[in-house]
This record gives sequence, C-alpha cells and structure tokens, in this order.
Amino acid sequence: MYLHQDNLGNPIDLPVGKVVCVGRNYLDHIDEMHSAVPEEPLLFMKPKAALCDMSQPLVIPQDKGECHNELELALLLKQPLCKADKEDVISAIWGVGLALDFTLRELQKNLKEKGLPWERCKSFDFSCPVSGFVPFSQIADVQDLTFSLAVNGAQRQAGHTALMLHKVAELLSHMSQVFTLDAGDIIITGTPKGVDALHTGDEIEAKLDGHLAVSTTVAGQ
Repeated sequence: MYLHQDNLGNPIDLPVGKVVCVGRNYLDHIDEMHSAVPEEPLLFMKPKAALCDMSQPLVIPQDKGECHNELELALLLKQPLCKADKEDVISAIWGVGLALDFTLRELQKNLKEKGLPWERCKSFDFSCPVSGFVPFSQIADVQDLTFSLAVNGAQRQAGHTALMLHKVAELLSHMSQVFTLDAGDIIITGTPKGVDALHTGDEIEAKLDGHLAVSTTVAGQ
C-alpha cells in the first residue's frame, strides 16, 4: 500500500489522495508528439490506486501495447486549495519530488482518434510511481530545478522547470478554480521530450538534481 514519504524515507502524515496531472506543459514534448499547444492547462487525473513507490520494482502491463515513461516534477499538497490566487498557493505545498506518468501509448492513440477520455491509458493501477518528497523549505526556487531519467545507463529525458509553459503557481491556482485540491493530493506538472517504451528488466534512474536520486527496475506484470 502506498504512503507518502519524505526523501529520507520517513512517513509523511498526510492522507493519500488523487493525482492531478498536466499534459503538454513542455514544448519539446509537444513537438515530439506532434500535438497542439493548449491554450490553457490540459488536466486529467489518476486515482490513488495509481500511486506506488518509485524505489520498488515498477509494474507495467504486458498485454496492452507499449508502456512509455514520462518523468515529471511532483508536488505534494499539505492543505486544501479552492479558488486560490497565484500569490496564495505556494504555501500549500508540502514538498517536491518526482513521478512517472506511465502511458499506454498505442491505447492513447486509439482513444485520441475516437475523441475519448484518456483514463484507460493513463490511470490504471500502479501507473504513477513517485519518489519521496523533499520539504519545500529546502527548495530555493521551484522554477529552477533540473530533473532527468536514465534507462539502462543512457539518458532518456532531461527537463528544467523554467521551461514549463504553465508555471507551478499558475497551475495550482488554475486547478483550484476547476475543482478543490485536498491535503495529500499530488500534482504532476508535465514531461519533457524523450518518452519511449519500457521493457521488463530495464534499469531506471530518476534524478532531481541536488535533491534526490531513485534507482529501480521494471518488473513487468
């Protein structure tokens, strides 16, 4: 069972809630997917059953086509936000970590072509491995963080939060206008380019430079 932890492995006394995700928030990823730039943040959700510990072997479906990595900066909220101004949202963040937004790419393509929602390709069990969270007091500037993903020793993704199309404060404020964000919710903020298929046995290393690194493997299902 997933429980929130800090970057030292200590439990965080917050309930496990939903995961609110942002699509198409880095231009290089939009370009690699040949997608359109959204006029406002593209939002979707994962249920709490999607959450799992990134440091444990990662479970991906074996019978639904390619499962792609999408590494993202993750935010853990410590208090609710409802119709909040951009100036007020940062104080609601408990900490910062990393998340993988696993995506069943072939299924997503089929859903897009039919104009259907994405939950079947994005929100399955264990589709959101997360790291421990670094206390927000240790983050000098959330819009000046670099993160990366290596697969079998080769760098696959590298991102810098300064390149977000919609910044953290804007995202949290915008989401809170649409629906209430609760204490214990996790926000994942979009992925840079470099998404590709994962395979059973792959060795994974995710890094938030200067703050944390997680090594794990893909176990299959």
